[in-house]
This record gives sequence, structure tokens and C-alpha cells, in this order.
Amino acid sequence: MERTLSILKPDITRRNLTGAVNEKIEKSGLRIIAQRRLRLSLEEAQKFYAVHKERSFFNDLCAFMTTGPIVAQVLEGENAVANYRNVMGATNPANADEGTIRREFAESIEANSVHGSDSQENAAIEIAFFFSELDIVG
Repeated sequence: MERTLSILKPDITRRNLTGAVNEKIEKSGLRIIAQRRLRLSLEEAQKFYAVHKERSFFNDLCAFMTTGPIVAQVLEGENAVANYRNVMGATNPANADEGTIRREFAESIEANSVHGSDSQENAAIEIAFFFSELDIVG
């Protein structure tokens, strides 16, 4: 069993779509084993997305992630990282496959509804950013 981090971004919480997105996640065979709703400060968003610090979209991404609450979640399942990335769809919702979260719910490439870890190594780092082992109940 693998674990991965999922973040439901402010465009999802603003439109009260948390349940609809989580239904898609659970129907894909992934289990939500930890969950918390919070509001990131700008400093927290910058720290979390530090890997993108040199990218042109960094400041806009960090600003967007502070516009409202997010839902951080730990997902568990077979090939969780790859499975969740398939469920999310392409970063640009216009290029995302039918039935994916981003195709159905994203407002734009910037407000693309969800974040997911891109590797098992990054999943461990990202999960630890939001959760302690006591928070994760398998």
C-alpha cells in the first residue's frame, strides 16, 4: 500500500465541492486515511511550494492557495501516487481526460482544484508537512 497527499484547493472549498471530489477519489479505490481543513498563510504556502520557487507561477500559486480554506488529505491504496494523478487529470483542465477531477471541477489552469504528490518520496515529505503519524488512521 502506498500513500499520497491530496489537497483540495480553495476553488473547491469555495464552491462546496469537497464531497463531490472525495467521492471521485474513493470510487477510484483510494481511501482517505487523514483529513484536515485549514487556511494556509502566505509563508506556509511558500514553504510548501518551495520546489517551484524559481518558476514564473510561484507567486500567483502561493497567493491563490491563501484565498480560502484547503482540505489536506492522506490517501492510501495500491499505486496511490500514480492512481491519484490519473484521477486528478492534467494540470491544464483543458487537456485533462473526461471524468477526471480537473476536467469536471477546475476553473482554470491556475484554479485547477487539486494537488497531488508526484512521487513516493515527495508524498512522504508533503504528508509530513500537514500531518503527524498520530493523525493518520489506516
